[in-house]
Amino acid sequence: MKRSLDKILGAFLVLLMAIMVIAVLWQVFSRYIMQSPSSITEELARYLLIWIGILGAAYAAGQQEHLSINLLEEKLNPQNRKRLRIGINLLIIFFCITVLMIGGGNLVYVSYDLGQLSAALEVPLYIVYMVLPLSGLLIIIYKINEILNPQKYLV
Repeated sequence: MKRSLDKILGAFLVLLMAIMVIAVLWQVFSRYIMQSPSSITEELARYLLIWIGILGAAYAAGQQEHLSINLLEEKLNPQNRKRLRIGINLLIIFFCITVLMIGGGNLVYVSYDLGQLSAALEVPLYIVYMVLPLSGLLIIIYKINEILNPQKYLV
């Protein structure tokens, strides 16, 4: 399951990045060549950058490429190292539930309830904010997978 999730998420991130590059190139072309900058591409690039950054963090967490300080882990025996990893993963899951899922879910709900729209694209802002609970869910899936299959992740 992890491999298919990695492929889907990786392909989606590549697609978002390609769309963002095209939007920025069009923005530069329309600003300097046509002398009429497009406001839509600027806002689109901004929202795509938000999605790429937050979903990219979820992808990095799944690949064990996130930022970490492992001074303590190197000094522990394998059994205690496994316990430490499980404890860290439980803390990450707790953070994802409270901040990304609940907090992000509340932000999505409030934006939906107020009917907020973006200025140029007129896209509902709850769609933009939906990346928070989505990435929280992805990180939780990755961390549960790591807890259930610790031998794959221990160095």
